[in-house]
Amino acid sequence: MGKATREAYGNALARIGKENTDIIVLDADLSKSTKTDTFKAVCPERFFNVGIAEQNLISVGAGLAAAGKIPFVSSFSMFATGRAFEQIRNAVCYPKLNVKVCATHAGITVGEDGATHQSLEDISCMRTLPNMTVVVPADERETEAVIEWAASYNGPVYVRLGRAGVDDVTTEGYSFVPGKSTILVDGSDATIIACGALVGPAVEASKTLSESNIFARVINMASIKPIDAEAIIKAAAETGAIVTAEEHNIIGGLGSAVSEVVVSNKPVPMEFVGVQDTFGESGTPKELMAKYGLTANDIVEAVKRVIARK
Repeated sequence: MGKATREAYGNALARIGKENTDIIVLDADLSKSTKTDTFKAVCPERFFNVGIAEQNLISVGAGLAAAGKIPFVSSFSMFATGRAFEQIRNAVCYPKLNVKVCATHAGITVGEDGATHQSLEDISCMRTLPNMTVVVPADERETEAVIEWAASYNGPVYVRLGRAGVDDVTTEGYSFVPGKSTILVDGSDATIIACGALVGPAVEASKTLSESNIFARVINMASIKPIDAEAIIKAAAETGAIVTAEEHNIIGGLGSAVSEVVVSNKPVPMEFVGVQDTFGESGTPKELMAKYGLTANDIVEAVKRVIARK
């Protein structure tokens, strides 16, 4: 198990921030948890804690962007996208300002903090907004590449980050390109399209299936919006079945985004691995992933079901 993507975020911010003096980091009194305190340690004059005031967090970020700065604003995903949705919509996306909303503690793996803190709707909320780019990096290396790209891109970005450690799946020398996915495992019987914390289990599921002579392609779809329609259509045509896997509600997230492409271009059977339109609860990340059907074995079973429908 590798580092949590929130840790990679803090490290990348500190490294890039020392070189780019236009980067300013804002946090809502959670810097030790979001890991923006790593940036604060090296660039204290460009770090601001706005307090427990997420709407103000986004608004201050918008003002800094309007003044030519590159603000990275952070809080827990539940608070950044939930409590401050209106500000993200009207103060950031509508004027297309250069604000990077990098939200941590997304998904069910927040664990013991329970349902109120487990954001399972944020991808859905953010991808509905015009001008917003939505990215869900899978591991440490991909997170660092995403943050480097975000700092160079002029426009609103939402980066979804997690609390728990994740499997390392990204190869050395990787560069993030919005709208482009990565094939991690090739296969011809079905395709597993995953993002974030479910990419590692998707690779594990593919290995398990290969032992039964079922060969599943695995695509890491970090870029949710824009999405890699070309790769999805190619996968549908070549493998004839798709399973999506995400640590998010199956409504509105990666599965919905992929199905929109599939139904418009190359309809094939699909299965959705994700939280089945319910709230979470308190428990360890491992317990919750098992209870809510987000394990490698759950992906294996979904692949078998979707192949039976071909």
